Amino acid sequence: MEVSAGYMGGKKFQVVARGHRSICDQPVDNGGANEGMTPPEFLLASLATCAGYYAAEYLNTRGLPTRDLHVRVTAQKATQPARLDSFGIDVTTPALDERHRAGLLRAVKTCLVHNTLLTPPKIDIKIHTPVLAQAS
Repeated sequence: MEVSAGYMGGKKFQVVARGHRSICDQPVDNGGANEGMTPPEFLLASLATCAGYYAAEYLNTRGLPTRDLHVRVTAQKATQPARLDSFGIDVTTPALDERHRAGLLRAVKTCLVHNTLLTPPKIDIKIHTPVLAQAS
């Protein structure tokens, strides 16, 4: 799996994955042009769409209605270090009996992004740049 982000000037980046392109930007009050979601909003979008995918799969597999399926994800900001904390996932569906509500919850909990956030991955950072010659 791979995503790349190319700098477009200002606070804006073009994000590319499998030929699909999105813009990542900052709001005007943070120096951007407000032409796309911020990086934290992309993270929340990933969690929302992943949870929604698993919810839809559960409902569709059982022939249950998906017409009003909606997922809302929220998070609070924390400091030291700066990060997102206290995520909330709200899944709205048409009426379900208790058995399907429990099954839907199990399905949403299998979301790859959800499980990644529960068990932080290793992150290896490499800087690729030519080395400047030393002045003599």
